[in-house]
Amino acid sequence: MADDIPLIDLELALSDDAPKSLLESVRQTGEELGILQVVNHGVPDDLIDEFHDRIARVLDLPRQEKANLASPTGHPYRGWRQWPDDFGRLELERFSIGQFDNAEDAKSAGLSEEYAQLYAHDNVWPSQDPGLADVARRYHDASVGVAEKVLELYARVLGVSPAVFPTVGRPYHTTFVVNDYPTWIYPDVPEDEDKLLLLEHADGSALTVLHQRGDYDGLQGQAVTGEWIPVPIVPGALQVFSGSLLTHWTNGLLRAGRHRVVAGGTVTRRSTAVFWHPSLDTVIEPLPAFVGPDGSDFEPVLLWDRTKGQVEEYLQVFGRPEQVAAWREGRPYVAELSEA
Repeated sequence: MADDIPLIDLELALSDDAPKSLLESVRQTGEELGILQVVNHGVPDDLIDEFHDRIARVLDLPRQEKANLASPTGHPYRGWRQWPDDFGRLELERFSIGQFDNAEDAKSAGLSEEYAQLYAHDNVWPSQDPGLADVARRYHDASVGVAEKVLELYARVLGVSPAVFPTVGRPYHTTFVVNDYPTWIYPDVPEDEDKLLLLEHADGSALTVLHQRGDYDGLQGQAVTGEWIPVPIVPGALQVFSGSLLTHWTNGLLRAGRHRVVAGGTVTRRSTAVFWHPSLDTVIEPLPAFVGPDGSDFEPVLLWDRTKGQVEEYLQVFGRPEQVAAWREGRPYVAELSEA
């Protein structure tokens, strides 16, 4: 594919007048990179700006004030947290928002008692901005709308009905995070070596809708050739990543977008991501429309089975001993940074 990522007019691509070349570009990018850059996506600019301006004021608070926004129970996917590298240097700050504020809200939305326990650890909202929660929900819902449109677009370019994807009539599942990547001011990284602030990975979602801000192209996607391609910051654009779930559904036809974030720039880089999945009771397996006579190597898996143990699995792989202890004891955890 080309060295740069095509800019897709989402409204045009979904219209009856969509140029064949545009649809072919979507298909090629979906198969070879798994990251679309979309404009005309339907999310108002003023909503994007309002959410980012509000969350920026929270993440720009003094560190001690932000420490009070850590999950009171040590949940790694609620409220504020910071990630230092092995030398204690700050690599990432994150503010995480659960789809529902608590288990009761989840049950009211139609989740079973078992599934609702994902939200037994409440969201953490800053008292400094009582209106943030409402704006965040509106921004979240608008991002979900973009994911649904892109799924419809992928169905179109693959020549199947959007109804092929089992998404209708049941509550979807999402996660929602804001990432702050600091400027990298340490002199010990050679100029020809990328300092990774977020390691390369592909998301486990079906689709992830992201908005990025900064003064350098720190987000990079990996092509099938292994080459890392910068995802440019385009005013008003959103980035949509295919996740491993979509690869599973399409029997490997659509590539999960592998990506990473490298250091650079003169201001804090900020990105907001909404990870969209179908209902937790969905069995994830290759859909018949994408399975030929040779069958498939993908094994069916219940989405709930992939989701219910994510906190424990995360802590086993990435958790530092003091973080695991805080989680076991149900108390806040704030990683320490080096003073050097």
